[in-house]
Amino acid sequence: MALLRFASLRVLRGLLTLWFAVSVTFFLVRLLPGDPALAIASPTMSEDQRQQILADFGLDRPLAVQYVTYLGELLQGNLGVSFRQSIPVADVLLERLPWTLILTGSALVLTLLIGLPLGVLAATHRGGALDRFIQVGGVIGQSLFVPTVGIALLYTFGLWLGWFPIGGAIDDDVYGLEAYASMLRHLVLPCLSLVVLQIGAYVLTLRTNLIDALGEEYCTVARAKGAPERRVVWKHALRNALLPTTTLVGLQLGFLVGGAVLTETIFAYPGVGRAIYESVGQLDFPVLQGAFVLLAAAVVVANLLTDLAYGLLDPRVRAA
Repeated sequence: MALLRFASLRVLRGLLTLWFAVSVTFFLVRLLPGDPALAIASPTMSEDQRQQILADFGLDRPLAVQYVTYLGELLQGNLGVSFRQSIPVADVLLERLPWTLILTGSALVLTLLIGLPLGVLAATHRGGALDRFIQVGGVIGQSLFVPTVGIALLYTFGLWLGWFPIGGAIDDDVYGLEAYASMLRHLVLPCLSLVVLQIGAYVLTLRTNLIDALGEEYCTVARAKGAPERRVVWKHALRNALLPTTTLVGLQLGFLVGGAVLTETIFAYPGVGRAIYESVGQLDFPVLQGAFVLLAAAVVVANLLTDLAYGLLDPRVRAA
């Protein structure tokens, strides 16, 4: 019963968060300077033609009416039609979504593969030179800004050294294994940008939790029974230290998604983030709104699943 109540409250909170994000996006988009009719048609069109275009897309209605209409269409799964491309927004985003999933998924996996061992190393060498070095690196990584890292990597490894492509997601006219190799080359720099920025949070969080776990009574008992320190760390302490780190994955997803938007823009990577950048310049309201709704929904669902998983793993959370 407690679990059902806990899950219901989390679902309700997620729905309210999504509604708030959708509403804020709707109104902020309409504060963008410029005339969407000019982005759709020629600047030399007559006023009658302009009014007809606005009427065709429902932009001549009062803002409140547009908002209610948009929410109604959204509840039916209709994201609208792109002003610029005259095709459903869902088709535009579905074409871009796989690239964003590849980028964010690769960055998350690589961050965990590198960050978790570094967190263990720092905790097991507490107070030593290695621990201080890892902590400093983690703090620096967290203090950096996405464009700073992206542009530095782009200039150093793309323009100066020429090791990796400076834009796009895949070369033209490549097939088979060559196509996969091309995708990996294009993925390296944007993925590395996201890893550098978020790895510090995982390293420092796991370090703190693991140090606390190693001081618990069950670890002391394991040592007293003759268990080697490596076994105490990896079998006993790490299991409990990973619980807050699991939660961090869901919490960091918002940062990862936001970072992906800027990273895709810097590296001209054809994902949803790049679609947002292009839509701002084109005043393509439906694509811009649809992209934000998609990203907001992804973050809300990830946080919801994280809360539910944490509630299942730790009964104290359900009782709170």
